[in-house]
Amino acid sequence: MAIVAAGALVLSACTSGSDEEDPTQDDSQGSEEGSEDDGGESAAPGGEDDSEATSGGGEDAPPAGDSAKPDLGEITTKEDNIYFSVGADEWAGLNSVTVETNSVYNSVISSRLGSSFWYYGTDGTIYPDTDFGSYEMVSEDPLTVEYTISDEAVWEDGTPVTYNDFLFDWASNNPPSLYGEPPAEDDPAFEDYAPAFNSVATDWGLYNPDGPQGELDGKTFTVEYPDPYPDWELSVGGAMPAHVAAEQSGMTSEELVTAIQEGDTDAIAPAAEFWNTGWLSPEKTLPDPTIALSNAPYSIDPAGGAEWSVGEYVTLGPNASYWGPPPATSNLTFRFAAPETHVQALSNGDLNIIEPQATVDTVQQIEALGDSITMETGDTMTFEHLDYNFAEGSPWSEGEGGLAAREAFAHCVPRQQIVDNLLKPITEDAVVMNSREVFPFQEGYDEHVAAIYDGRYDEVDLEAAKEKFAESGLEEGTEIRIGYGAGNQRRVDEVALIKASCDQVGFTIVDASAPGLGDVLSSGDWEIALFAWAGSGTVTGSAFWYESDGAGNYGGWVNEAADEAWNTISTTLDEDVQKEQLAIIETEAWNTLHSIPVFAHPGVVAYDSTIDNVILNASQTGVPWNAEQWVRSE
Repeated sequence: MAIVAAGALVLSACTSGSDEEDPTQDDSQGSEEGSEDDGGESAAPGGEDDSEATSGGGEDAPPAGDSAKPDLGEITTKEDNIYFSVGADEWAGLNSVTVETNSVYNSVISSRLGSSFWYYGTDGTIYPDTDFGSYEMVSEDPLTVEYTISDEAVWEDGTPVTYNDFLFDWASNNPPSLYGEPPAEDDPAFEDYAPAFNSVATDWGLYNPDGPQGELDGKTFTVEYPDPYPDWELSVGGAMPAHVAAEQSGMTSEELVTAIQEGDTDAIAPAAEFWNTGWLSPEKTLPDPTIALSNAPYSIDPAGGAEWSVGEYVTLGPNASYWGPPPATSNLTFRFAAPETHVQALSNGDLNIIEPQATVDTVQQIEALGDSITMETGDTMTFEHLDYNFAEGSPWSEGEGGLAAREAFAHCVPRQQIVDNLLKPITEDAVVMNSREVFPFQEGYDEHVAAIYDGRYDEVDLEAAKEKFAESGLEEGTEIRIGYGAGNQRRVDEVALIKASCDQVGFTIVDASAPGLGDVLSSGDWEIALFAWAGSGTVTGSAFWYESDGAGNYGGWVNEAADEAWNTISTTLDEDVQKEQLAIIETEAWNTLHSIPVFAHPGVVAYDSTIDNVILNASQTGVPWNAEQWVRSE
């Protein structure tokens, strides 16, 4: 069974900017508004590429059953420029893992400048990047993984990629073994607490307290976990250039490595401060190429054609020091363009590839562009859901309407009508989603749903809803504000359909959209939050959405059985145990109504038909996952 956390959950952006969310990522990628975003797995999602070519172009996809990057053979870089946009937000800088820069908008560029031990295939499967290095689990008890960095792997300035970089990356996770446990929220010290590294990443530091073990400047290192950790494969991916942080902090690489190994936090502090700010670009100008180093096919060095036009675009050029396959196209330009302009920009050539939100209108507009444009649709690992707010005074809280009120709402939400009206015109295979952890297109979905849910909310039942409303004791006309990020027509339509149904029960549904999903969620000014999580197949990546103290548990759901189940899942490699515990969590989520899943988002990619190797990716990586392979046909 594919255990898919709505993934390494990130607030979904799907490259459609305000059409989706205000994206940030969580730290399960060691990175995702994602959190939305937005991540690997012990159990991989499906085994086949589920994308479907609806207007040609399918020949570029990996062979059936293989969701890895295609092998292009010998590559000669073509002098050209390909244009893409994830939205209107400008690039914030090379470090996309700070609290402020952790967004889809930022990472889509930064990811082109960094290599990793692994990458997500089109269905969320993890594939090792053998050009970068290799890794192997050498022991299950204790869980021990050996990593080997390619002898050829170097930073753009020629400095080898080594153990030093990954030790510094581990330190940037603010491991409690290095910095001590942070103060509890009820501790007076919490108000003034600021971690040394302003990072959203925590998992590696938390689950691997001793850090990677290796030698200064070495190409190998070992990671040992005191307890089994099912998402071990995700802990170690890429890293920032530690030698740059050392130099900019007045240290040698040896001094920085020694300070981390000896737990000298005072000595580490200057490097941490550089990590927080030195790789950012608040002035919106190209960073110093001697500091913003790439170890990937593309570079931000102006010598290779990189350019930043404020408010318009960032262009990347080839990295002459990259040891692996060169980029198929010399330059990539990421335009800062509002999502509603993307289809027109594709039509007039200002953009060559787009990944818009899949709506009926958008699909029809793309189809009208004719054979010069190729469109592909397919499943994605992003799902829509309605979250309850359990805060004191909320209609859903136990002191007010409680479970009966939540059940009344669940009975009147027209999930099937939402799918029929808004999704089936795009993809006939669209279905109501009845799991939060396994997607309808994945193996094991039906089995999992049968174990967690009895179908009681599959169809609208107004009589049952009215009975539950009366049982709840809520007053007729109780307002239910549905909060979501403004600028999303599909969500406007969803709320309208919910209102038409649930107002008949006794609720008064209020469309409470507002700019910025992140601000909406953190404000708590909603009874129901309507948004999407995007991600990739993980075992523990969605725990923070459910756990009582989870950072993504915006509604404040508290469930001891679910907390205990997550504790069990996070310390076992036994997939049968993971499956059993996940069923407990989802059963509790249905029985007490933590949330209501609605549907998995369909994906749409459209591009100039002369461009090869454009491949829809179901994971949070999106279509730029293999941007270095995009190239125009001769």
